[in-house]
Amino acid sequence: MLMPAGYDSLWEGSASATARLRIPTALIDSAVEQIGQRSTSQIEIRNVFETRDPVIENVAQVLIGELDRKPHPTQTLIVDQMSFALAAHLLRSYNGFDPVVPQAVSALSKVEVARLTEYIEDNLDRPIGLAELAGIVNVSRFHFTRLFKRSTGMTAIGFVEQCRIRRAQSLIQETAIPLSEIALITGFADQSHFTRRFHRHVGCTPAAFARRHGRRSALKGGSLT
Repeated sequence: MLMPAGYDSLWEGSASATARLRIPTALIDSAVEQIGQRSTSQIEIRNVFETRDPVIENVAQVLIGELDRKPHPTQTLIVDQMSFALAAHLLRSYNGFDPVVPQAVSALSKVEVARLTEYIEDNLDRPIGLAELAGIVNVSRFHFTRLFKRSTGMTAIGFVEQCRIRRAQSLIQETAIPLSEIALITGFADQSHFTRRFHRHVGCTPAAFARRHGRRSALKGGSLT
């Protein structure tokens, strides 16, 4: 997270490890002078969330590593040079007056998608919230919605409903459970809601789907014969 001086920023979510580096404005000014291509009035570091920058990460690790080392005459030189390199990188990559170059977007791993899918499949009989799913992969709810869409091509809510419909189709084909009960088993509010959403995904009502697959009539109350 890049938080320019004077800006209020808030992060909600978990982080395995966090280090806060305060960059003096004088250091940025010095880097600008070394570049010699623009004045400080043309510099404004952008407020940036949800990106992973390996350069900043590596510089931070070097600086943190120096805290655990014994004092040495070279330590000041190392810290100064790494700090200056960090300031130069901020100017190159995060100056608000420069065009924004799109960065590679992150996505959920195959293992994380599999873990989420398994969790959803195991809990289809009840409401499943975004915050609940985000907690499984340890990210904020806002970040999760974007990550999930990038990783699967659909929203998390749409994915959950798709899983519900697939489960309903299997139950209709493989069991004699009444449609009204299948609606509840798969997490729909009632049979009417189930019928509307099923028709939207499959193109026919649950009863029609049942008849197509050998269950020729839906008895009153949703029972199948």
